[in-house]
Amino acid sequence: MFVVIACDWNEIMAKVLITSGPTREYLDPVRYLSNASSGRMGRALAEVFLEHGHQVFIVSGPVEIEYPNGADVVPVITTEEMLQECQRRFEQCDGLIGAAAPCDYRPMTFSPEKLRKSGHTLAVELVETPDILATLATRKGSRWIVGFALETHDVHNRAMEKLRKKQCDLIVINRPAAIGAQTTEVEIADANGVILGNWTGSKEAIARRLYEIVAQRFLRRG
Repeated sequence: MFVVIACDWNEIMAKVLITSGPTREYLDPVRYLSNASSGRMGRALAEVFLEHGHQVFIVSGPVEIEYPNGADVVPVITTEEMLQECQRRFEQCDGLIGAAAPCDYRPMTFSPEKLRKSGHTLAVELVETPDILATLATRKGSRWIVGFALETHDVHNRAMEKLRKKQCDLIVINRPAAIGAQTTEVEIADANGVILGNWTGSKEAIARRLYEIVAQRFLRRG
């Protein structure tokens, strides 16, 4: 059972929406595009927000981990489903943390039957899926948004582009090695692109670092 073990009365109690895990985009009934996101970062973030007495909603793609009992968890499969569930909850929340790794593309066509080998090459045409954070940012209002940017090349410039496009107040910059791993290395930048810190550690430790920044900037009374 998950127990609240701390509460800072200088903090405003918030409703926080966290996206977590991967999404899947199916080619046929058994094959799909996805990635190795484990949901561990989303779980770690949920745990620390719950410890401090906040209300947590998690919209999660398929994962093998268990989320804390205190969170309201909504399971989804596709990127479109994740967006729809986030849209239902975003306006009742004070902030959003986009820790999920949704698929950026889906097959243009879905085969209702399993595709069989034919001895020939198979061309798959892909189309972009909705951009969850960018879509929600159009309804941002007074809410704060924390994004994650996982890049392989031109990391900082691409992260800053994502920060601006998605109207993020903070962005967590990480690398592909973080996917599915127990530990991660991150940089956290504010809305002006200023790097606030660079940390390496367990995802639980990084979640606590991120919480400290969020609490200081968005949750302190006055």
